[in-house]
Amino acid sequence: MRTKIAVVIGVFLLGSSLGLGQGKRGAPKDIVDTAVEAGMFKTLATALKAAGLVETLKAKGPFTVFAPTDEAFAKLPPGTLEDLLKPENKAKLVSILTYHVVAGKLMAADVAKERSIKTLNGEVLRIQVVGNTVMVDNAKVIKADIVASNGVIHVIDAVVLPKQ
Repeated sequence: MRTKIAVVIGVFLLGSSLGLGQGKRGAPKDIVDTAVEAGMFKTLATALKAAGLVETLKAKGPFTVFAPTDEAFAKLPPGTLEDLLKPENKAKLVSILTYHVVAGKLMAADVAKERSIKTLNGEVLRIQVVGNTVMVDNAKVIKADIVASNGVIHVIDAVVLPKQ
């Protein structure tokens, strides 16, 4: 079991070596700026803006964000994202996005030790370690431990949806 956790942590540490989350002078940026700078979270940034959550995730935190990539959003059924971005669906969008956010800074080693984690929307994400892969509900963590000034980002390959 220790070997399994060590391997999972080692895989996660690769994400931290990418240099994401660092400003031009090495000072960490906040979660939103780090995500925007990475270039693979344009859809997430658009959704955060539509939901009015940008300032929340620029706040002191700390936060842990399980961030779906643009490719993850593209896997949603046709028309789903467009519907969620409509002003009349803001409450549902907020619920989905806050299901991807946890209060506190949980590094990969912390996440791998958990079976479930309570999100900002009040629901619980299921955590599973399968071989060298960490699953968050039905999404695979593909990069981890991208440190920002107000928390950490773990990149996931699917949008996770709350039960309610």
